[in-house]
Amino acid sequence: MAGPRTDVVPLDALGPRGPYRARNRLTVTDVAGRESAELSLVPSLFVDRTMRAMRRAAAPEPDERIAMIGRAAELFATATLGGLTPDEYAYRVSRVGGTPISVVRATVTAITARLRKAHYSVEQARPAGAVNRWDDPLTRTGRAVWVRRGDVFAVHAAGNHPGPHSLWPEALALGYRVAVRPSRREPFTPHRLVTALRAAGFGDDRVALLPTDHATADTLLRGADLGLLYGGEDVVRKYAGSPRVLPQGPGRSKILLTREVDWREHLGTIVDSVSRHGGTGCVNTTAVFVEGDPAPLCAALAERLAAVPSLPPQDPAAVFPVQPPATAKALEAHLLHRAAGTRPWLGGDGVLDELADGSAVLRAAVHQLDAPDAPQAAVEMPFPCVWVAPWSREAGLGPLRDTLVLTAITHDDGLVAELVAEPSIGNVYVGDHPTYWMESGLPHDGYLAEFLMRCKSVIRD
Repeated sequence: MAGPRTDVVPLDALGPRGPYRARNRLTVTDVAGRESAELSLVPSLFVDRTMRAMRRAAAPEPDERIAMIGRAAELFATATLGGLTPDEYAYRVSRVGGTPISVVRATVTAITARLRKAHYSVEQARPAGAVNRWDDPLTRTGRAVWVRRGDVFAVHAAGNHPGPHSLWPEALALGYRVAVRPSRREPFTPHRLVTALRAAGFGDDRVALLPTDHATADTLLRGADLGLLYGGEDVVRKYAGSPRVLPQGPGRSKILLTREVDWREHLGTIVDSVSRHGGTGCVNTTAVFVEGDPAPLCAALAERLAAVPSLPPQDPAAVFPVQPPATAKALEAHLLHRAAGTRPWLGGDGVLDELADGSAVLRAAVHQLDAPDAPQAAVEMPFPCVWVAPWSREAGLGPLRDTLVLTAITHDDGLVAELVAEPSIGNVYVGDHPTYWMESGLPHDGYLAEFLMRCKSVIRD
């Protein structure tokens, strides 16, 4: 059997006239520093021309859009695209992003499934009292019609995990033209997905891939009607007040265990919530709150996570993420700085484990906090890192706020009602459900369509 390809793959920009190989190109290296791809970076003039072309393009009819997205799902999963077979694509994502290859393959399955359900997902977001078309018979007596807030949608993509690319194709289902700026850390998934969508029938002026340098990045947002942006706390602060931009930042997902439950019956779910997907996602558990003494849970978590081997990302048994040594050392230093004053159960002396190929595994960390409001509980790291804190009814909801997903393992229905009502908690899972659980048709951080669409009243003779 032939081994994985080691040549440098060209990743062209995908503009309104097809693939474009720019003079300014970025070398994309893997976690060991070896060259893997060459990414074309387009100038602001190219971005402007693309956005103007997309604005002039007409959206296909709804049924046609849904059929094309369905065809793209099949191509994304099975076809050779951009010169890479599905296995070669998964290997590149794993080696460059440091994501365990089992996670990449599972994410391909998840993206494929979500593409096939794109129409269902956006329909779930439509208000029950609204119709899709102005000429629906119901508008003769007056009815809300669900319409786009614009025509062109820009995406500044995430690089920590390929999973977020399952979301933005919903904008195509709604009739938007979409331009994606890929992350330099993981450009393979958006390049493959845009290529699949074009091969399925979407015109070059309806979905585009526009890699840029940082100085040109804002040109993409300025040229679009609406934008989706992934980043850290600084990105969220910068765009929090903009009605045109939907920022997606840290998740700070949490687990709460109240006194009447036995945490030992849920240890597998807790470990899984911390470490699945390499611990890199916004839906991975950042903090666990225990009503009672957190020490026994800390000991059990540390024992389970310490037993996981350090492996290169392309190994099917790999669990932990891998990074270049310089990146891993910087993350380790940041962890040790932020963990000062806590009780380390795992990772207190560091989390970096260098591999023979020149890369470094970021192993798990478990730290015990003295109080539920300790600032470390809000520190989210791009590897399995969990802060375990005591919690009491007197502490209330304060420590549990600002959470994308909260798994509440409790029998207290009154507490659950408070958690569901709390505006800063995005999703509440009651019982033995991992924080990373997601399903097509259910909101992740709200429905994307809530941001993309609006209702207007229509009445006609």
